[in-house]
Amino acid sequence: MKILITGASGLVGTALSKALEGHEIYRLSRSEPKSDFDIQWDAYEGFSKEEAEKLEGMEAVVHLAGEDVAGGSWTAERKARIRDSRVKGTRTLVKALSKLENPPSIFIGASAIGFYGDRGNEIVTEESNPGTGFLGDVCVAWEEETEQAAKFADRLVILRIGLVLSKDGGALEKMLTPFRYGVGGTVGSGEQWMAWIALDDLVKIIVEALESDKLQGVYNATAPNPVQNKDFTASLAGQLSRPAFIPVPAFGVKLVFGEMGERLLLEGSRVIPRRLEQAGFKFDFPELDPALAHILKE
Repeated sequence: MKILITGASGLVGTALSKALEGHEIYRLSRSEPKSDFDIQWDAYEGFSKEEAEKLEGMEAVVHLAGEDVAGGSWTAERKARIRDSRVKGTRTLVKALSKLENPPSIFIGASAIGFYGDRGNEIVTEESNPGTGFLGDVCVAWEEETEQAAKFADRLVILRIGLVLSKDGGALEKMLTPFRYGVGGTVGSGEQWMAWIALDDLVKIIVEALESDKLQGVYNATAPNPVQNKDFTASLAGQLSRPAFIPVPAFGVKLVFGEMGERLLLEGSRVIPRRLEQAGFKFDFPELDPALAHILKE
């Protein structure tokens, strides 16, 4: 297939591109094209006529692009970039694709479990209502723009992605240094739920969504066994053979990281991938301990 990937240079996009070797992969980027497989765009302004013409003939799109929510303090300016990069960026892309003579028949769009907000011990499925607050509002608006792709795509898939585990990027990479030095510990109460997924399984889900007509609609892209922060901490420390007895108090998180830390580190939701399991998807890493063992030995 001719497949267009946005966010191709990110953690997930890089791994996905490798997994799709054999397909014809095109990458959407803000940078000047370096090859015939690069297409330049501006998430807010759109495409030049020349670049837009390169979209013709794409059979599938995997839309992963968006500002890193954990990339800095949530100032008003940064929150606007987080929202606009997703909402306006998706609107720009979908609008350009809708004008093609032969638009792609498959559109896979990223969302996030931030859609559900902080849900305590409630078991959360794709049928659960959205949460309140900044991340919930962003995800709702993001998905509304993604859903517009159904006007031209035969199959639309939205993936609400959990905490992606990889030692090459994301939250786990940031955790490894303190834990390796034996200064890791629970965050806040440690009771908050962490809905995680191994990078390999996330890539496998996207590949299956590209190749299988069975997948359509919204799916929670999380492992079937979420854990609480205290259990995640114990598992990671155990895999590294290090102690984990230095907790990070909630007031410290709020003091250092502000709203970003409060929402990303002190809150959580017990998300399960009900629709993926109903579709018969088989996770390679459904349990945290084997997932971490695999990731850390790679």
